[in-house]
Amino acid sequence: MTDPTTASETSADVLRKRALAALLAARERTALLTECVSEPELTAQHSPLMSPLVWDLAHIGNQEELWLLRAVAGRPAMRPDIDPLYDAFEHPRAERPTLPLLPPREARRYAAEVRGRALDVLESTRFDGTPLTAAGFAFGMIAQHEQQHDETMLITHQLRNGPVALTAPDPDPGAAAKFVASAEVLVPGGPFTMGTSTEPWALDNERPAHRRLVPPFFIDTVPVTNAAYQMFLADGGYDEPRWWAPEGWAYLREHGITAPLFWRREGRAWVRRRFGVTEPVPPEEPVLHVSWYEADAYARWAGRRLPTEAEWEKAARHDPVTGRSMRYPWGDADPRADHANLGQRHLRPAPAGSYPAGEAPCGARQLMGDVWEWTASDFLPYPGFRPFPYKEYSEVFFGSDHKVLRGGSFAVADVVCRGTFRNWDYPVRRQIFSGFRTARDAPPDIGRAAWVGMREVR
Repeated sequence: MTDPTTASETSADVLRKRALAALLAARERTALLTECVSEPELTAQHSPLMSPLVWDLAHIGNQEELWLLRAVAGRPAMRPDIDPLYDAFEHPRAERPTLPLLPPREARRYAAEVRGRALDVLESTRFDGTPLTAAGFAFGMIAQHEQQHDETMLITHQLRNGPVALTAPDPDPGAAAKFVASAEVLVPGGPFTMGTSTEPWALDNERPAHRRLVPPFFIDTVPVTNAAYQMFLADGGYDEPRWWAPEGWAYLREHGITAPLFWRREGRAWVRRRFGVTEPVPPEEPVLHVSWYEADAYARWAGRRLPTEAEWEKAARHDPVTGRSMRYPWGDADPRADHANLGQRHLRPAPAGSYPAGEAPCGARQLMGDVWEWTASDFLPYPGFRPFPYKEYSEVFFGSDHKVLRGGSFAVADVVCRGTFRNWDYPVRRQIFSGFRTARDAPPDIGRAAWVGMREVR
């Protein structure tokens, strides 16, 4: 949230204040995630899928130095000797524990020194210069980068064995534990504006804004819940190859996967491990830790499909009354606590149907926060895409190897969460905070009158 501004504040003052708040919030969260464990836990690799936490800590500082001190301020490198160690493309995660990484105390000291200098740069930088500094983009990019690694570190905490020293309150009191509404909502067909050319801190793959023609479709009102997914399990969904893409079925058999990650049977009930605690699987929460292949198989079993990325974004942003694409499902205002479950405020998804204040014009809920939602789409560039400020953020990942996820999870900070934000991963990934909702085609002649009628019924 941006603070209220006074009449005497210039646009540069507002941008500086916003950038400062974003940087400080990210560092506060980084400290929370790295100071709650011992040094051996920081340096250990808890999964070959993830880096040691101490690598993330120093990498955050190194990226801040590269972009804010060197690229923006033109200062000489503080530690050029460590650049190769913290280059994410030079060393895959599995081999990072073998590198001569900075020990925890030195990593903290380095990140803190970089931050002190970066705040001096923020104070003196003009926001009307190069594309890197216009609207404070570089500072927003670095705040987003750190928050993305904070989510990665939270995933590492979930993968760790033993107790996890992280706490958060129960879901917000306003969460609707027993939501009763239609199972699906209609999104009318027609064009809409996808992506953005105006969001100042949007990343390159969100750009440029462009028109998309999307036929009418129905989409789930809420994400698929644990209770619904258990019906798929009970019906032998993991034993029936006809529901699965061939590659997914082969991966399932090879790795002996029989349920979402962290689930197991205890007697006749399902339990899960969540941040070191074993608990019954809550039926009303969105299903979590499922791969794209699992989401796709469930959708086929249910006689439905995953929404395309364009369909998801239209459901989340398009207002059929005004024809406008909004920043968020609820409008253009920055997220409030009653809009969505974001920012590691809680360590779990809220019950399906929560956050009525965050409802989209189409009537769908929880399109932001709670769980990342798999879509049917490959991660591809938009028409007119231009890499900025470096090709390795998006361009090297484009293609059919990665599937798009949308919406953000409970672990995503609001600075990273908007209606145009695109996430992507391999379709086998399950350690991420991923869920999904399903969709189906609507009759091509169904129109706006039907949408109005459905909204009146709801």
